[in-house]
Amino acid sequence: MSVQSFTPTIGLQATPEAIAHIRRQLQQNPDAEGFRLGVKRSGCSGFMYQVDLVETAGDSDHRFQVADDVSIFVDEESLPVINGTVIDFVKQGLNSVFRFNNPNMEDACGCGESFSIRDESETAEG
Repeated sequence: MSVQSFTPTIGLQATPEAIAHIRRQLQQNPDAEGFRLGVKRSGCSGFMYQVDLVETAGDSDHRFQVADDVSIFVDEESLPVINGTVIDFVKQGLNSVFRFNNPNMEDACGCGESFSIRDESETAEG
């Protein structure tokens, strides 16, 4: 019998449209070091995405370099919930919005503002 080890992949990706939008935001805010994607407990399904610009990365932040000039930061607590997510930016008529293709998501609420994950206990453990 042999012992095998498993190292989980930690990652985050962004589409060219998302990168272009983030790049424009960073150019308009020269003090920003990058873009933050996080989650907080909220809504009827459990979690809600939060996006913001980062002026100074935190000690628990993971940095994902999605382009030469675009970094996305995710805090340690949010990472298990959004690990593997692909960030997109879409325009719908006069509106534009980030879309998150999250492989950990099980369901979204009817309003589209919050989501639940497959197995929170496994995701929380990493």
